[in-house]
Amino acid sequence: MLARFSAKSILLSAVSLVAMMSAAHAADVVQAAPGFNWSGLYVGFGVGAGANVHEISGDILPGVSLNGIGGEGIYGEATVGYDYMVSQRFLLGALLDAHVGTIKTSLDAFGLSADVKETYGFDAGLRAGYLFTPSTLGYVLGGCAWQKYKLDTNAGFGMDWDQGGYFVGAGVETAINANWTIKGEYRYTRFSTTDDLLSQFGAPDGALNLDTSRHTFQVAASYRFNAANGGAAGFETPTNWTGFYVGGGLGAGASVHQIDVPPAGVTFNGLGGEGVFGEASLGYDQDFGSWVAGIMVDARYSGMTSELDLGGGQINLDTDYGFDVLGRVGMKVNDATLAYALAGYSWQHFDLNASDPIGDIIDWGSSGFSVGGGLETAVSDKMTVGIEYRYSQFEKHDFSADLGAPDGSITSTPSFHTVRIDAKYKFN
Repeated sequence: MLARFSAKSILLSAVSLVAMMSAAHAADVVQAAPGFNWSGLYVGFGVGAGANVHEISGDILPGVSLNGIGGEGIYGEATVGYDYMVSQRFLLGALLDAHVGTIKTSLDAFGLSADVKETYGFDAGLRAGYLFTPSTLGYVLGGCAWQKYKLDTNAGFGMDWDQGGYFVGAGVETAINANWTIKGEYRYTRFSTTDDLLSQFGAPDGALNLDTSRHTFQVAASYRFNAANGGAAGFETPTNWTGFYVGGGLGAGASVHQIDVPPAGVTFNGLGGEGVFGEASLGYDQDFGSWVAGIMVDARYSGMTSELDLGGGQINLDTDYGFDVLGRVGMKVNDATLAYALAGYSWQHFDLNASDPIGDIIDWGSSGFSVGGGLETAVSDKMTVGIEYRYSQFEKHDFSADLGAPDGSITSTPSFHTVRIDAKYKFN
C-alpha cells in the first residue's frame, strides 16, 4: 500500500510546491494581471496522473465482456497552442500536445509477470473559454487522440499496438505573472475498438476486442509570448476568502482494485471501474493575506462501477457512497485565484452484486486517505468555481471468510483517481 501511495503523493506534492513557489516568486508582479493578454501563441509543459479502464470482449467468449481491466500511473506532457479573444470575456483556441507516461496494468501470477502500459501519445484539439476574472480562464476542450500501448512479459513474448479516439475535458487556467500561466485540467479520452490484437497469432479479427477509456488530470505551466501587451480590465475581481461556505459539484473518475491471492502467488493491479458522481460540501476558509487555510466535509454519491457481462446476467462491483474530512492550504496566485493542496480522511462504501435473482453478494465500508490539489477562483464576492483532482486509497479488504477460505487468501485494495468541477457559496 505504501508504494502505491508514494508515487501519487510525491507527484502531487511536487506539483503543488512548484505552483506555490511560482506564485510566491511572482507575488510582486501579479498586479499586472488585469492587463494580461490571452490572445497569442503559447508553449507549455505539465505533469499529471490518472487511470484507464479496458473493456474486453470477443468471439472467443461469445456474449461475455468485462469492463474493466484497470491501470493507473503518471505522465508528462508538452503543449503548443494558440488562443484568440473573440470578445472581452470569450476565447477560442487550438492546441497540439505530446505525452509520455507510466499508466499501466500489472499481473503477477504463477511465475508470469505481465504489464500493459501506455507509452506515448498525441492529442490535437480545440478549446473555448470564458474569463471569470481578467486573469483567470475557465474552459472546455475536445479533439482527437492517439495512443501507443505495449505488452511486456517475462515469458519471452510481447506486442504493441495503437488506438485512435477522441477526448473531451475542462480546466481552469490563471496568470501568475506577466507571461506565465498555470492550469489544472481534466480529460476523458475514449478510444475506438481494437479488434485485431490476436492477428499476429493467426486469429481472425474480432476474436478479442479491446475498448479503452482514460481519466486524467494534469497541472501545467504555459509561457505566452504576447501576454504582457494586454489592455486595461473591464470588470472587477474580489479578494476575501474568509468565511463558511456550502458547495456542490459534479465529477468523474476511475477506480483500480489491486487483487491479491497469496496462496496462488497472484497480484493483479487491477480490476478497474469508471463513472460519474455528485458531491456536496461544507467548509470554512481563513484568509491570511497571501495564504488561505481551511477545512471541509463533503459527501458524494457515485456511479463508478466495474461490470462483468455474462450474456444472461451481470456482476457489478459498485462504488456508491462515501464522505471525506479534508484540510487544505493554498497560495493566492493572483487577486482572485487560489492554487491549493489538500489531504485528509476518506470513507467509501462498496457493493458487489449480481443481477436478479442473486442480488447483493457482499458489501463493505473502508477507511482511507485522500491527497489532491486544485485551482479555485472567485467570480463574485460570494461565489467561487474551481477544478480539483484527488487520489484516494482505501484499506485492504479480506474476502476470504465470505468465500469460505482461510484468512488472507484473497484481498482487494482500492484506489481512486477523481476530478470534480464545483461551485461554492460563501457566507462572508
